Amino acid sequence: MAAAYPPTLTSDQLDYLTASFTDYALAHGLVVRPPSTLTPSNPHNCLATPAPVTLFPSPFPRAPFDEARAIQPACNELYARVAHDEAWLGALTQELARIDDFIGKLWAVHTRLKASTDGGGYHHKYSLGLIRSDYMVHRDPRTNTTSLRQVEFNTIASSFGALATKVSDLHRYLWLSGAYPPTSLLSEPSLPRNTALESLADGLAKAHETYINDVAPDRNYTLPSTPPSTGPTSDYGIIFIVQDGERNAFDQRWLEYHLTHRYGIRVFRTTLPDVRKYSYHIRPNYELLFVPPHALDPQRQAVFEISVVYFRAGYGPADYPTQDEWTARHFLEESRAIKCPTILTQLAGSKKVQQVLADRGSLARFVKDEAIANRIYSTFASIYPLDTSPAGLHARKLAFEHPAKYVLKPQREGGGNNIYREKIPEFLKSIDEETWPSYILMELIQPPEVDNIVMRGGEMMQGKVVGELGVYGTVIWKDGDDGGVEVVHNSEAGVLLRTKGSSSEEGGVAAGFGCIDSCVLVD
Repeated sequence: MAAAYPPTLTSDQLDYLTASFTDYALAHGLVVRPPSTLTPSNPHNCLATPAPVTLFPSPFPRAPFDEARAIQPACNELYARVAHDEAWLGALTQELARIDDFIGKLWAVHTRLKASTDGGGYHHKYSLGLIRSDYMVHRDPRTNTTSLRQVEFNTIASSFGALATKVSDLHRYLWLSGAYPPTSLLSEPSLPRNTALESLADGLAKAHETYINDVAPDRNYTLPSTPPSTGPTSDYGIIFIVQDGERNAFDQRWLEYHLTHRYGIRVFRTTLPDVRKYSYHIRPNYELLFVPPHALDPQRQAVFEISVVYFRAGYGPADYPTQDEWTARHFLEESRAIKCPTILTQLAGSKKVQQVLADRGSLARFVKDEAIANRIYSTFASIYPLDTSPAGLHARKLAFEHPAKYVLKPQREGGGNNIYREKIPEFLKSIDEETWPSYILMELIQPPEVDNIVMRGGEMMQGKVVGELGVYGTVIWKDGDDGGVEVVHNSEAGVLLRTKGSSSEEGGVAAGFGCIDSCVLVD
């Protein structure tokens, strides 16, 4: 780089920049709810604070950025095929289910539905994935060359797409408005527009349209009442399944607002515990009908058929504290609404699947085009099982003898679950050896460090940071006539750059470890 980046700021420049930054974030909904520990009194959830964000966009190499986006449709189809291959996925899942209670309970919902003989079972025709493949740029210290490495693949509740778009817009505004001091690194070509908000909403809208056009026409019932005359006229809607007290609600709300304003689609929100309070099935087709809380009054009742169930909750054990939540998940899975994701698609995102797909033979089962398979395979880091197979026994040896090179990952989403480096041997000794196969051992990726300033909770932290690039995808598929998968929509859908201090091991924004960033592309 010709000049230092980010540029050195005088105190006046910093004051001007941070004022512009904060006002833009608040004015454009780039916010989260504050932690209850910081603001125990937050009546009616009326308080919000700027989301944790970098003050400048972070440098990211252009070639890996372009390649990660280019191969996303192939990754979308790969995981659609994995989710569809019940025999292959089931063999892996049942192995995990014996030692991982959460995986076991998800699989049990699936098997109960498959075995149903009372007219139940699965009734959906299509599946929807709003998914994200996460990467880091790996620098080989021996050759000083860089390459793209996949960290993980997320098939449920892939968050921060809307706020990632807002951060990209924020950084572009600060550049265009002159709030940034002059620097040769920032330019129109180096600051790509991020369309994650629009593209993810478009994926949901396409699933909604697919349901109305190809699923709903055979409905054989009459809604018990007519929707209100104001607002969207359709009697269909999308339901978001969310966590109670969600701090990241605004990332979800922006998708909702976009769906309503651009597409005229009603969006309802409810938690797993409240699903049965407001919804019911119509047999024999198992249409999912929803009565909004405001419409429970018989004088104002309105009932809507749900086209898409979008899970922003349900990805971890904490979302199922009682049997009621599992009953609600079964109820939703049983309906013919399009699920994002289905239980099988959620299970396809397990770390075990990622580990097995890192074998060329397994990957070839799902990706027949050798050139595409090679491009996907080239992004895989070294991943090992921790079972008693020869590869698993080798991994156990590595975990105890060379832990500094590895990270231990359970079958969990949401951040804050991994075990790093020298903590691995102690952790493995602390748990039952029979549970070790529920973890995978992954080679640590060594990303290049850059300088930036992180703004979090009104505080400014400056130093070395590393970035993790997430690429979103939207994909809709159904059973093909040949027993395979028929993909009816498949698209890359924008990006998320999460940045953390270079000394931090975890990067989850919602878990409190990282922040949202955007890319300034460098050649």
